[in-house]
Amino acid sequence: MSYPKVSMMDATTSAYFGSRFGLKGVEDLGGGMTALFTLENGFNAANGTLGQGGLLFGRQAFVGLSAAAGRVTFGRQYSSLWDFVSPLAVITQWAGYLGSHPDDLDNIGGTNRQNNSLKYTSPTWNGVSANELYSAGGVAGRFSENQIWSVGMGYTGGALRLGIAFVDAFEPNTSIYGSTPTAGSAATNNFGSFGSATTAQRNPIIAGYASAHREQIFGMGGSYVAGPATLGLVYTNTRFAGLGSSSGPNPLSYSGSSTFNTVEANLQYQVTVPVSVGLAYSFTKDDGPNDQSARYQQVTAGVHYFFSKRTDVYMVAAYQRASGTNSLRQSAVASIAGMTPSARNQQVVDTIGLAHRF
Repeated sequence: MSYPKVSMMDATTSAYFGSRFGLKGVEDLGGGMTALFTLENGFNAANGTLGQGGLLFGRQAFVGLSAAAGRVTFGRQYSSLWDFVSPLAVITQWAGYLGSHPDDLDNIGGTNRQNNSLKYTSPTWNGVSANELYSAGGVAGRFSENQIWSVGMGYTGGALRLGIAFVDAFEPNTSIYGSTPTAGSAATNNFGSFGSATTAQRNPIIAGYASAHREQIFGMGGSYVAGPATLGLVYTNTRFAGLGSSSGPNPLSYSGSSTFNTVEANLQYQVTVPVSVGLAYSFTKDDGPNDQSARYQQVTAGVHYFFSKRTDVYMVAAYQRASGTNSLRQSAVASIAGMTPSARNQQVVDTIGLAHRF
């Protein structure tokens, strides 16, 4: 008989609402134009260490201009996927990082930001807005190497909210997963770690695909408010293409591509003014090279009690079950985002915490 691995996350690390501190500024330049900046730091409230691989402002760091024609920003920023699809997923509504899809393989949880990026965000017209981001690869003479671009669009009108986005990253082992000081170079597997099935690993769901030439993510979703209930549905398609390139290590001699399809259904219900509950289910399937296939199912549940608009206590729990063969050509193990992967095909995580915003 196989038993799920149970983990408890320290509440002070804030699994629901990542601990952060930052600065924002706006200056009126006249003529309807303003200058702006954002510096946002992530940290572990339990011990004070920096998040995002030790970056001082690892969450966001950008400067820009805003006018009637839209907003242009430069720096370390989120992609269009975070702006338009993530708000429809359970992670940003009530579950926090535990509600990400397995290992946050589609970056719905915003694990990876884009460095050296230029983003244009349009004005909102009849509820519709859009943006486009380009992140330069920084390799002289090779324009496309390590570059990332994304585009997205959203609609908000009454009870209905819709979003769609696409991300295309070249050499993702460097451009996406190598964007922190501790990530290393293309010779390092920034996707995760190789090892035996009983060895603690990082990202076993995608670690075998570090040699991908491109990572392409398509996401779409919608939510609808019906009285005290909010219903949501999200779909993502994540493709690691060109396996076997020189972008990263390839000890398993992969070629071709691997495609993950994920569907999430979520519900939030306002029981009373201070109390809300939530429930979500996601299903992920990996169609890998050489007829390799893995499946991951996750159920996430949570409850929040709000003392005020800025302060609440919460409990969020997640259960994940894996089957098939994962990217390391091993029996798939459960790997809830933000936690040490299980040595088994099941994993349970429960977190209790206090969140305060200021």
